Amino acid sequence: MSRTPASAIAPDGDLILELAHAAVEALPEPYRAAAREVALRIDEFAELELLDALQIEDPYELTGLYDGVPLTDKVLSDPAPQNDQIFLYRRPILEEWIERGDVSLGELVTHVMVHELAHHFGWSDAEIARIDPWWE
Repeated sequence: MSRTPASAIAPDGDLILELAHAAVEALPEPYRAAAREVALRIDEFAELELLDALQIEDPYELTGLYDGVPLTDKVLSDPAPQNDQIFLYRRPILEEWIERGDVSLGELVTHVMVHELAHHFGWSDAEIARIDPWWE
């Protein structure tokens, strides 16, 4: 017997984005305000060129990506500062969520967001673990 109603559909990009924003809002200050400045983008998968550059053969292996200059490396005098953004890849996130079967989609999206924000903030593993106990 199926546990899923016939009318059920897979979570869409809007829901992933909503969960990502909720993860940002759950961050402690001062991280929350700075994380709000990072643009969020939801794509089905990473582009093939990016996967090739990262030497990733299976597009399901990449759930998220930070694109920007970490705050620890930013120089205020840069003439054209790069906009920081985080890409979340819906299909790989859903695939991991299904395979795990023991975490909510919100928990998984939060985990991916914290991992990507760690690149933005330059967090150590210990700092990540204080924010995301799943990291331990």
